[in-house]
Amino acid sequence: MSQNLATVAYLGATMLFILSLGGLSNPETSRRGNLYGMIGMTIAVLATVFGPRVMAGGSAWIIAAMAVGAGIGVYAARVVKMTQMPELVALMHSLVGLAAMLVGFANYIDPAAAAQLTGAEKTIHEAEVYIGILIGAITFSGSVIAFGKLSGKIGGNPLLLPARHWINLVGLLVVIWFGAEFLRAESVNEGMVALIVMTVIALLFGIHMVMAIGGADMPVVVSMLNSYSGWAAAATGFMLSNDLLIVTGALVGSSGAILSYIMCRAMNRHFISVIAGGFGTSGAPAPAAGGEPAGEVSPISAAESAELLREAKSVIIVPGYGMAVAQAQHTVYEITRLLRERGVNVRFGIHPVAGRMPGHMNVLLAEAKVPYDIVLEMDELNDDFPATDVAMVIGANDIVNPAAQDDPASPIAGMPVLEVWKAKTSIVMKRSMASGYAGVDNPLFYKENNRMLFGDAKKMLDEVLAALKG
Repeated sequence: MSQNLATVAYLGATMLFILSLGGLSNPETSRRGNLYGMIGMTIAVLATVFGPRVMAGGSAWIIAAMAVGAGIGVYAARVVKMTQMPELVALMHSLVGLAAMLVGFANYIDPAAAAQLTGAEKTIHEAEVYIGILIGAITFSGSVIAFGKLSGKIGGNPLLLPARHWINLVGLLVVIWFGAEFLRAESVNEGMVALIVMTVIALLFGIHMVMAIGGADMPVVVSMLNSYSGWAAAATGFMLSNDLLIVTGALVGSSGAILSYIMCRAMNRHFISVIAGGFGTSGAPAPAAGGEPAGEVSPISAAESAELLREAKSVIIVPGYGMAVAQAQHTVYEITRLLRERGVNVRFGIHPVAGRMPGHMNVLLAEAKVPYDIVLEMDELNDDFPATDVAMVIGANDIVNPAAQDDPASPIAGMPVLEVWKAKTSIVMKRSMASGYAGVDNPLFYKENNRMLFGDAKKMLDEVLAALKG
């Protein structure tokens, strides 16, 4: 393949990636967006493997490596459950960071690459290598810790070391100092020492940064690491002088940063406060800062819940991580279909940080074939709760907590929430009275118009569905 043809292929792939991001911004066009992305990546890979920059005989090794990677990817896609998607995404981010690190080291010790550059060009290239490995190392170690937290292998409680901000500052200064030493190095061996020291510090920083972030902020962490992986890819593109990798990395990095900002705003949190860490626990019971709410909970049975749904004219369903854990989305769809056939106006309210990753609930509902047009964002239907007969909360907690509005002393004060308590009747499905991922008690459970349906979400919803059919 000639250089001109490869350039045209890269341009086409770039356009498809942009169309892919545009498609992924809306559930109704997300399938098309995924298709654009797959076609674009196929074109990009083929143009690279068979392009003029691959040495003779090198294509065979690349194709063999791709076959191994594709096999692992297909296996993972087939066996990973939908509830495990957040940790899988975090693991994929770690591989991007690892690739950036390995490419950086390989590019630095490559004699052919060093021989072609002199003067300012050599300095710029070495700075690209240093920054690329730095971002890659932070992304790799941070993503591995995020995978551990999301999969439950590491507790969700934040690890807050004494003087942690000073530790980070000292680490940053050391990285800058060794960066200067790296650029002044007269031999590969001298530069390698600086690179290794920086890499170790960056790996430790990535671990420390994510360990200090509490469970309630993990959805933001996933989008943040997505942004980091994009910038790591862009840095790799600069190292390899690959325009497509630069553009693709910049698209991923900027879109991830925008998504992180949107999610922080949805939690009434500043990005810096998320990085500083300390918010959220692994879900152990904890009272709200304002004290234990007065009153008692009012339990309800599945049959009684079905009766309320049968008599309702308007129903809003608010899904949460509990629905994902119980794999209850298909039963939710069956209940929705049955109610809509009877003329009930059923809609879904999605909070931006529901679940463990951006768009987690949208993915689950799309998998269950829930119509896109009844799946609405929080801002689109929050004003409709007063005119709603039944608001059904399935495994959500923090995103429907009235303490965010009523208790200025609450850790989640000011966080926008779905105002389910304004409905005529709210039904909250939970296994127990334990607090949510933020470790904050929920006064909603004690309100007069609220009912608690205790038990596994899938089992209870199956009973509700059977009662509705009966």
